[in-house]
Amino acid sequence: MAAPLKQMGIRVIESYLNTAFNGRCVLVTGHTGFKGSWLTAWLNTLGARVVGLALEPPTQPSHFAAAHMDKGLMDLRVDVRDAQTVRDVVAQIQPDFVFHLAAQALVRRSYDDPLETWQTNVMGTLHVMEALRALDKPCAAVIITSDKCYDNVEWVWGYRETDALGGPDPYSASKGAAELVIRSHVKSYFPAGSKVRIASARAGNVIGGGDWASDRIVPDCVRAWSKGDVVQLRSPHATRPWQHVLEPLGGYLALAAALASQPTLHGEAFNFGPPAQQNHSVLLLVEQMARHWDQVRWEDVSQSAKGPYESGLLKLNCDKALQQLQWRAVMGFEDTVRMTAQWYGAYYRDPDQITRVTAAQVLAYCDMARLQGLAWAQ
Repeated sequence: MAAPLKQMGIRVIESYLNTAFNGRCVLVTGHTGFKGSWLTAWLNTLGARVVGLALEPPTQPSHFAAAHMDKGLMDLRVDVRDAQTVRDVVAQIQPDFVFHLAAQALVRRSYDDPLETWQTNVMGTLHVMEALRALDKPCAAVIITSDKCYDNVEWVWGYRETDALGGPDPYSASKGAAELVIRSHVKSYFPAGSKVRIASARAGNVIGGGDWASDRIVPDCVRAWSKGDVVQLRSPHATRPWQHVLEPLGGYLALAAALASQPTLHGEAFNFGPPAQQNHSVLLLVEQMARHWDQVRWEDVSQSAKGPYESGLLKLNCDKALQQLQWRAVMGFEDTVRMTAQWYGAYYRDPDQITRVTAAQVLAYCDMARLQGLAWAQ
């Protein structure tokens, strides 16, 4: 996709990340999902040769389809629950980098189908780890789990990478179990000095343009407001560490680039989240979104809403990423919401411009990080 970007007058990023990824073969599992398609877009601006392995886009519409992310990459329809095909793909393409994002990513859906959740999130991770075990070349792999991998007791402090894993619902427990798969495989099969280096990344509650998943507050707002409907708030006072999707993706890229050159990062886990003061309520997020949208309405249905348990408070401590990767969040809460709303506004005005809007937002984010002196953006 690098060539089409130039044809549109959008520059290709020249930076530390460009040096790491330009011309390299990068496997992205789950590339048709929300985070995966944004990561693919970013890798395209870096000149990477992207191979995507995933099911069909999980929603209609989707960021993947709207931004035409099927162009300029090897686009494979593979279920990560299919161990042999995953192994065959890795053996065929011989990747330099792997980002494993394929997952069943919805808490409420995990209650409806725990078997699919565990098979995808745990066995899918195991299948990727096994494929990496058969790889006999240098490769840096970042396995993405979730902030919900922690045993959340809803304390006010941010969870650190050494805190207990677990969770009360099938989704959270499956992500904690995926972390155990990563840890045990690294210790058992990838000793120090291995050609393949592996790290895990934990983030959550991302927002940004192109997310239309069910039971997420920004997609709920966009769906309702674009039709003039009222959005219902099930948990208006629940707080989350909201961050733009590009924030953790920048962390994943910085981690992978560092992992390729620094063997001491092998087997490590990293949190990627906003600063503590950016832990805001659902209601405040809706109020901020409303500033960028015409004819908005919402109602509090928390007293009558029925549904499975969802945590009310969750924070991450990201000191490790700052100290070892020189990574930190770039955007404040208002800028995060503004960029998100601008993408959706552009989509509903003219869907044909979304490839350009997506690339432009990636580049704008990198410019912000560069101005703030972050090492990965230089």
